[in-house]
Amino acid sequence: MRLLEGEANVRIVGSIVLGVLVAARAAGADPSLPHLRRQGSATQLVVEGKPFLIRGGELGNSAASNPAYLDPFWARFRELNMNTVLAPVYWDLIEPEEARFDFSSLDQLIAQARDNGMRLVLLWFGSWKNSMSCYAPAWVKRDPQRFPRATDLDGTRQEILSPFSAENRDADARAFAAVQKRLREIDGTSHTVLMIQVENEIGMIPTARDHSPAADSAFAAAVPAELMRYLATQRDELAPELRASWLGAGGKAGGTWSDAFGSGPAGQEIFMAWHFARYKEAVAAAGKREHPLPMFVNAALVRPGHQPGQYPSAGPLPHLI
Repeated sequence: MRLLEGEANVRIVGSIVLGVLVAARAAGADPSLPHLRRQGSATQLVVEGKPFLIRGGELGNSAASNPAYLDPFWARFRELNMNTVLAPVYWDLIEPEEARFDFSSLDQLIAQARDNGMRLVLLWFGSWKNSMSCYAPAWVKRDPQRFPRATDLDGTRQEILSPFSAENRDADARAFAAVQKRLREIDGTSHTVLMIQVENEIGMIPTARDHSPAADSAFAAAVPAELMRYLATQRDELAPELRASWLGAGGKAGGTWSDAFGSGPAGQEIFMAWHFARYKEAVAAAGKREHPLPMFVNAALVRPGHQPGQYPSAGPLPHLI
């Protein structure tokens, strides 16, 4: 990606699939919907029955909060031969009060894209954006007892919704499902929106793992049997770093997270990755039940020499796949 100076903070994206595809196609989905299709060794995005090559640009984080801001830039997008814009959708704007949804920003964005012959890929800024929970609604932020935050080693509460809270997860999932239902209602046959990125660059900082009471309890519990079975059956296919953490701790078939992966930062990151992924999968699944578009995730890559907690650790990173 490169930044276009002075052009609405648009990034040209070489490939819009920035992370791990959550699911190629939901079972029983409408075949007319945009979907992913295997073609030999490649995966194609299929739109209106034909392979679709995205020539996309990504808006800046807050560029879509006021759709009128984009009015002068659509002509420039066409000059760049773009056919798709990756644009954010914000939980705090969609649900300013609990259970009261305002889709005006989403509706206007879709209308603008149609008027200008563009498709959209939407980025759901729900629980996390670049690790932080800055786009969570005010009613979530004001109630940390109901919507707990991740904490660091000394108990300092971070601006990060804890992935160990069912309240956090379910509130995000309800809002995302409402967005997908709205898309089905206003775009179910037009297919302006092609795909959805669910959350953005999730990860834990400034420590390798969450140290909230719920997280500490989960870390002391047994590793899910599902994960241990997967490690055993996929041993030769694991990312080298993941395999090394497991085998370095003895290659056990069970035990606590420390037993299975060690108590150091690498093992803590694996623990967090599992729980971030399960939370994110629940949010994505809630959306797919309403409108099963292709969905994907992205990651902030690791800078050389940085340790878990010094970067947004436990996201969908290559060494954790």
